[in-house]
Amino acid sequence: MDQGLIAIIITVCIIIGAIKTRRTVECMLLGSLVAAFFAFQGNFLAQWCVVLQEMLAEEVWVFLVCLLFGALIAQLTASRGSFGFSKYLAKICSSDKKTFLTTYIMGILIFVDDYLNVLSIGACMKKIYDDRKLPRESLAYVLNSTGAPVCVLLPISTWAVFYANLFFEQESVKAMGVTSPMAAYLKAVPFCFYPIITLAFVFLFAVGAMPKLGPMKKAFRRVEETGKVYSDFSRKFNHATVYDQDTDGNIWYFLIPMGVLVGLAVATGDILVSVVVALVVCFVLYVPRKVLTVDEFMNNTIQGFSDMLPVLTMLLVTFVLKDICGKMGMTEYIVEKTEPLLFPAIFPAMVFALGAVLAFTTGSDWGMSSIITPIVFPLGSVIGANPVLIMAAVISGGTFGSHACFYSDATLLAAQSAGIDSMEHALSQLPYNVIACVLAIVGFMITGAVM
Repeated sequence: MDQGLIAIIITVCIIIGAIKTRRTVECMLLGSLVAAFFAFQGNFLAQWCVVLQEMLAEEVWVFLVCLLFGALIAQLTASRGSFGFSKYLAKICSSDKKTFLTTYIMGILIFVDDYLNVLSIGACMKKIYDDRKLPRESLAYVLNSTGAPVCVLLPISTWAVFYANLFFEQESVKAMGVTSPMAAYLKAVPFCFYPIITLAFVFLFAVGAMPKLGPMKKAFRRVEETGKVYSDFSRKFNHATVYDQDTDGNIWYFLIPMGVLVGLAVATGDILVSVVVALVVCFVLYVPRKVLTVDEFMNNTIQGFSDMLPVLTMLLVTFVLKDICGKMGMTEYIVEKTEPLLFPAIFPAMVFALGAVLAFTTGSDWGMSSIITPIVFPLGSVIGANPVLIMAAVISGGTFGSHACFYSDATLLAAQSAGIDSMEHALSQLPYNVIACVLAIVGFMITGAVM
């Protein structure tokens, strides 16, 4: 049996097992070991450890960003800055609709990076959702849906820079006569159907025009019947200190560090440096004013690191599984089997579907895009497909993977930020993802036929 097919079977089994048992890390870990057995045979355990070390080295930037974000959130909480900002926002969020809309608008405003978006907004909105008795699943849905979908539609973001430079290397894109990578990218933005539809769905959800579906409906019913904003299964993610409600926090202890963080991220494009500087600002702001002692500041930093360990464990296992499945040729196998089905009119829709499947099964949006881009653009040029629609299809496929895959970094961080289990978040938003995906395919089929 082809190893690419074996990798697909293993991935499907992991997805089914994680849904059935809600033991995502365990299923991913077992799946990666099984994949290693087929990929490396008798020496599989040693090779699995090698891949583990390689992933730690290659993805160290992601781990550092997550750890330092955890530390920053811990400092904002301990200083009561996030509490002060939440109390200010609570005056605006006087209804469920206003609460959802505020989260939605903040998600659009913080567009530089999906990590920055999800983690920073979750830190200040979680308490408001609890006070309003809104399920944490709804917070995670809005956070995740205004992460990557917003970043890909705005040119000043890490996603836009990545995709623009990736596409500009293709001959069919240069043949369009565009003068810069961003000029090419902007041509594709109006046709990025999945992120556009997703943002429309979230807006409708926020104003109450989108019905509660499946697990999301059950989450709202749970709050109505029991008052629990998160399930018993997610209790382990919620052990933060509860502060006296009568004591006001200083809103500037939140706004100044976050302003520095966002401002530097926009100016430099370097999220890692930005969060380090924000932590330094926190130290200078809190310690001399005796808001926190040096010991408290350091202890909070370590606690923030600790809070991020569950999501980092999941990310590490995800990277290991993705790498081993890549070595087994899973992506190449899927591309090879789908190539004969590609025709000019439906080519953009097929590219989107292919990218969505690959990004969902591998948990790698940028990785998937990097792999299929050199394949689909020359193929599209040969059969006469529109390169603008191909760009939009690749972007939309990557967005779907980031948004929907239950072990993608965006899904894990949205769940972590909202304080719920990643599988509960993934399943509660899945009906909306699937509907948006189907509508995006229809959009690409229509435009592929007329353009």
